[in-house]
Amino acid sequence: MRPKQREIARAVALLQAGELVAFPTETVYGLGADAANPLAVGKIFAAKGRPADHPLIVHLAGAGCLDRWAQDIPPLAWELAEAFWPGPLTLILKRAPAVPTAVTGGQDTIGVRVPAHPLALDLLRAYADAGGGVGGLSGLAAPSANRFGRISPTDAAHVRQELGDSVPLILDGGRCQVGIESTILDLTRGTAGPPRLLRPGHVTPLQIAAVIGVLPEIGSQLSSAATPRVPGSLAAHYAPTTPLRLLPLTRLGEVVDVLRSSGQRCAVLHHSAWPAGIDAPHAACRLPADPRGYARALYAALRKLDQAAAELIVVEETPTTAAWSAVADRLQRAACGAGQAAI
Repeated sequence: MRPKQREIARAVALLQAGELVAFPTETVYGLGADAANPLAVGKIFAAKGRPADHPLIVHLAGAGCLDRWAQDIPPLAWELAEAFWPGPLTLILKRAPAVPTAVTGGQDTIGVRVPAHPLALDLLRAYADAGGGVGGLSGLAAPSANRFGRISPTDAAHVRQELGDSVPLILDGGRCQVGIESTILDLTRGTAGPPRLLRPGHVTPLQIAAVIGVLPEIGSQLSSAATPRVPGSLAAHYAPTTPLRLLPLTRLGEVVDVLRSSGQRCAVLHHSAWPAGIDAPHAACRLPADPRGYARALYAALRKLDQAAAELIVVEETPTTAAWSAVADRLQRAACGAGQAAI
């Protein structure tokens, strides 16, 4: 048996025994457990410090497993699965009766997706081939493998830094290629209205509309009273421990100078060229000026700057175009979740 096969076999055995395994997806690293085992799911919440009413996304080996986890599946779901799975699109559907409410945060809905990372797919397929988990259901609950509300991990080393010995096995699949969490689309309304975009991501509303013929409801269009709770929807999320502020490029140098004059250090995340004639900050990361390249590198850059012993992280505001909406969402929530600092 080759080394990768041995690791996957060990991971399957641990998961079937109700233990945790961290594994890579194309978006971020996930903290996996048997989604049909409430005790195993409880270990995810304990390791992350995650509220028990916060639902988890179930990762499947393929769309053929979908009807084990969901019921009353609309035709749109199959169309979207064919177009985007494996890939970074999570569908919110009606929960099947056999699915424990521990994984859905007590709701009658469930989030499911098929990840595109080859190691994740190998794990999920091996898990299914081995009989899956409790009740023969073959799905892994796998939120981001980090402490709740903090920066998501896009490298195996990030998982070790965050969770350490609380995870018996971390499968190392290298850097995640998408870098931010999946798009979440609610399909539970039936004929009451179009699907609802509950979290922006790599799969865009226009791409979804090209498949199903209708643009999802977005942002302020949503009715919170009738909208399922989903991961990443809290105002504060994806946050470093260092205070973080979003500012236009024209103010970056000003803030760096103000902090330096008071003996404080400033770290800067930017995508534009650093302004001429302005002294460099204590630490800086410049990311690509395209939204997908920026997203791929975002969380690793935030982690680096969070470890730079600065009093403040200043992030250059991103463009306001639709292409940047997923990145802007993560940065706004990171700013809300980070500590506060006066400048």
